[in-house]
Amino acid sequence: MDFPVTFHIFGKTVLAHPLFEAVGMFMGMRYYYYLKRKSPDKLSFNTSAAVLIGATAGALLGSKLIGNLENPYRLFEDFSIKNFWSNNTIVGGLAFGLLGVELAKKVVGHKESTGDLIVFPLMLAMIIGRVGCFLTGIYEETYGIPTDSVFGMHLGDSYLRHPVALYEIVFLMILWGVLKYFQKHKKYKAGFLFELFMLSYFLFRFLLDFIKPRIEIAGSLGTIQLVCIGVIIYYLYHIKNTLFLNLKY
Repeated sequence: MDFPVTFHIFGKTVLAHPLFEAVGMFMGMRYYYYLKRKSPDKLSFNTSAAVLIGATAGALLGSKLIGNLENPYRLFEDFSIKNFWSNNTIVGGLAFGLLGVELAKKVVGHKESTGDLIVFPLMLAMIIGRVGCFLTGIYEETYGIPTDSVFGMHLGDSYLRHPVALYEIVFLMILWGVLKYFQKHKKYKAGFLFELFMLSYFLFRFLLDFIKPRIEIAGSLGTIQLVCIGVIIYYLYHIKNTLFLNLKY
């Protein structure tokens, strides 16, 4: 396979990453609306609109902000709107999307969790998007460091590299099965499924970034790993409280 993989659409050459990202978002939203129609829990129009706006605004801001802060030296030395807009990361999108939703819920006075329904559509979108990341190889910053392990692959240069996008796809598929088990066989407070997803994913990303190129910000940790630590601490606290409430009942 030659990297990057491109597609010819309406006479234009398109990289795999943005194409699969768009398809992933579309499929994720369709899956979400399908699950929402089947769900017995119905949100009011105001709550649904507020959550959607908060999640979208937070995810957009966070993905760009954290994506650019992965290399803060380049950001401040050679700043341009084009470069700022082209850098993004799902870690920032998830973290700031969460903040956006929580702020929106406070505005409309909604106290119940709204996250469980979005878990599997979000994972579907991420899996499809990561296929695009893999097909782009080293031409976007979603590849691993060189390795001599059996998993090493040529991704567009002369090195065998960790195919981190494939690692993430496998992880998400395993996590999908684990969360489906919890959904079918366990009783839990509303929001627990989303909390478990976020804690699991951010733990995985914290470890995964050790085998990705990164600018070390604090010790050997990069910006994404520092964000992961903050989210992990937040969700460890919330899951501890959720388990305590479940034990009470």
